[in-house]
Amino acid sequence: MTVVITSLRLSRLISPKPGSVSCAPFLRSNRRHNHTLVLCSKKKSFIFGSVFSSQKNSVGVESKRFSICDNHRKVASMAEEAGNPLLEQGPFPRFDAVEAKHVLPGIRAVLKQLENDLAELESSVEPAWPRLVEPLEKIVDRISVVWGVVNHLKAVKDSEELRSAVEEVQPEKVAFQLRLGQSKPIYNAFKGLKEGPNWETLSEAQKRIVEVEIKEAILNGVALEGDAKTQFNEVQQELEKLSLKFGENVLDATKRFEKLITDKKDIEGLPPTALGLAAQSAKSKGQEGATAEDGPWIITLDIPSYLPVMQHVRNRGLREELYRAFITRASSGDLDNTPVIDRILKLRAEKSKLLGYKNYAEVSMAMKMASVEKAEELLERLRSASWDSAVQDLEDLKIFAKEQGAEEANDMCHWDVNFWSERLREAKYDINEEELRPFFSLPKVLDGLFGLAKMLFDIDIEPADGLAPVWNKDVRFYAVKDSSGSPVAYFYFDPYSRPSEKRGGAWMDEVFGRSRVLAQDGSSVRLPIAHMVCNQTPPVGDEPSLMTFREVETVFHEFGHALQHMLTKQDEGLVAGIRGVEWDAVELPSQFMENWCYHRDTLMGIAKHYKTGETLSESIYSKLVAARTFRAASQNLRQIRFASIDLELHSKYVPGGSETIYDVDRRVGQQTQVVPPLPEDRFLCSFNHIFAGGYEAGYYSYKWAEVLSADAFSAFEEAGLDNEKAVKETGRRFRDTILALGGGRPPLQVFIDFRGREPSTDALLRHNGLLRTPVAA
Repeated sequence: MTVVITSLRLSRLISPKPGSVSCAPFLRSNRRHNHTLVLCSKKKSFIFGSVFSSQKNSVGVESKRFSICDNHRKVASMAEEAGNPLLEQGPFPRFDAVEAKHVLPGIRAVLKQLENDLAELESSVEPAWPRLVEPLEKIVDRISVVWGVVNHLKAVKDSEELRSAVEEVQPEKVAFQLRLGQSKPIYNAFKGLKEGPNWETLSEAQKRIVEVEIKEAILNGVALEGDAKTQFNEVQQELEKLSLKFGENVLDATKRFEKLITDKKDIEGLPPTALGLAAQSAKSKGQEGATAEDGPWIITLDIPSYLPVMQHVRNRGLREELYRAFITRASSGDLDNTPVIDRILKLRAEKSKLLGYKNYAEVSMAMKMASVEKAEELLERLRSASWDSAVQDLEDLKIFAKEQGAEEANDMCHWDVNFWSERLREAKYDINEEELRPFFSLPKVLDGLFGLAKMLFDIDIEPADGLAPVWNKDVRFYAVKDSSGSPVAYFYFDPYSRPSEKRGGAWMDEVFGRSRVLAQDGSSVRLPIAHMVCNQTPPVGDEPSLMTFREVETVFHEFGHALQHMLTKQDEGLVAGIRGVEWDAVELPSQFMENWCYHRDTLMGIAKHYKTGETLSESIYSKLVAARTFRAASQNLRQIRFASIDLELHSKYVPGGSETIYDVDRRVGQQTQVVPPLPEDRFLCSFNHIFAGGYEAGYYSYKWAEVLSADAFSAFEEAGLDNEKAVKETGRRFRDTILALGGGRPPLQVFIDFRGREPSTDALLRHNGLLRTPVAA
């Protein structure tokens, strides 16, 4: 449910993930992805790829061929002779062949060579674009080839052997990144370029690169000396290890819980799809005779298994057991993340002081659109706008449960809210999400999504399976083509949950970024490649993957991230696609795409019964639209809780002080949760986003970007959603601004380019049913 954002410098380099941009992890909002449940991650990675050539840069200076190129070929040649697929430099990574045994020799071979390459660059660097930025991009690109593949495989094909290899070599990789990020010759060359006579000859995107590199170098500790620099580097190394450990503990804790059920009465209400998945899980655990009808069944804390229980099972005791297990994951025993969190927060505070900041939130905001004060101001505005409605939401549930004769009506607990919300939704709108699954088969959803992309952005998406190696048989590969039929990008799609090896959540990451410098085979630019990863309900038996509406929204969300990566027109690799886009703006395209799930033509094109071909009825479509704002205020508060605790822990919390992290969470919860959190709530121990996913002091970004995305979509509403010509024209403008300009222009200016004005919160509040004002003509 997120994007994995790319950066070339250490201050924004985070191992996955959810979440990657984060993706997602890298959790998403309310009705969309139930952020307490789906923790996707946002991480930073590097660029992939690389064959170099002599060419003219944009200011007309010939770029000299560095011996880096020859050195890379030597490394590749040696690796190929040794049979290490991790280092092969073909058109696509060898996801199918890379194993844990390849990690140590592969990473070390590249790091050894890049140490020499970096030393050579430092000795010859000049404050001129082709002698500074182009060779720097090539160096970074090479480490991305190997580390990006390893990081991705660890997220989707985890194993003890792979973990061990990554943990062993990660300190060496981080040490190189520290050296690169703290290179004074490179830093001084960037300052010289900005202050020199050629500054005005650079393009807007090139100037952005220079300014960002200078700022990031400072955040990487380039100005530190002696003991301070040593301490900073030690802190960074330990933070990387702790981030890795945190995510592994969450995955292991999720995998460790299994609930075997033999009596169907215990899971009365569980829909057929979920029963089939539970029986399939039981079979995989040795229960050979398990069937959907007669069991036995195994329930896990993986979202496709956990969430249907919380929404549909009448057995309140089972719901309570699962809820308590879910909110206490990774909070005890050998998987306890409490000391990991305490140490992470202490080290982040230490890092902030070394850099001269009051707290880590200020460090985080240095590379974002918002300030700490502006983020808090937005959260408070949304909180105050949501609170009274959320109180009424709970009261409505109690009244409805009482009408049904439920004992819990006067004692509504956390494990009751989802269950009674679904019952009230069904009664109020006559919509049963599980009964809608047959209308949302994955093939039809993709057909509709790709058709929408063609209408809005004038692109064609075609299957290209077999062109690139994949890591699992279920992974699909696609080509994105322009109106002339020429490829402009490619992407992988890994849709299904695999709890034994794949981390939870949904995310998008880049495989290759668009780059002029890294073009090959006579091309003018290297084409971008992305991968989208989800964790939706897998096919059961002979049926296709039948999706909930939330899962449909997740696919649209991640595709929005992928579109910004793939449809960029920036040729400067360091700001192409999602690179260089401020963190709190990067969710704009993803959340924007979710709005189209409620667009009539789009939804009716998707919603076809997988057996009969019957289209979803107009009445049900109308009810889906009407139900869009159902409990929106409550879900807003849920997101605001996450964002608020994140900012509080990174701006005001004192590690080792009078309050524990759980004291802070309970205090924040009093202002953001109508049903206060349980005293034993330890959701922080599984909050991958801020402790293992790159969202630290940045979780507010979801709401910040949702303001931008809602306002952007309102441009289509104003044009007239039934006016195809106007929608197409607006879509082309969206592509040419939001999707095309990448990080080469400040995001606020990009938004103004599209919208003609600065953003307003009104559209978001209106979409959530919290502000009812007419759309401007």
